[in-house]
Amino acid sequence: MNFSEAVRSVLNQYAKFEGRARRAEYWYFALLSCILSVAAQVIGAIGRDAGLIALLLLGAIFLISLALIIPGIAVSVRRLHDTGRSGWFLLLGLIPVVGPILLLVWMCSRGTAGPNRFGSDPIPAV
Repeated sequence: MNFSEAVRSVLNQYAKFEGRARRAEYWYFALLSCILSVAAQVIGAIGRDAGLIALLLLGAIFLISLALIIPGIAVSVRRLHDTGRSGWFLLLGLIPVVGPILLLVWMCSRGTAGPNRFGSDPIPAV
């Protein structure tokens, strides 16, 4: 799965919280979100001096980032499903230090081989 396929897959399943998501799907979407965040920060820093055009670009990137919140949560829940955990474990991210580290480990780990209680394996069998 390449970058464009992963992002397209996440956006096609905009608010779908059931099923499973591959690591590539999750991490490519996280990369897109990170790139947009950095772009907004750079434009915001330049925008103090540049004027209206930079402000319009910053507003557009802000709206895009706002629109990506729901699919970001949905792909995170599906990624947790792939590891055999409930989507409610995403709330562990609210616990300082330990929660985000635990979620990072889970998001990096390989999903359950074969079907689990959340659906079939998203990686096709060879």
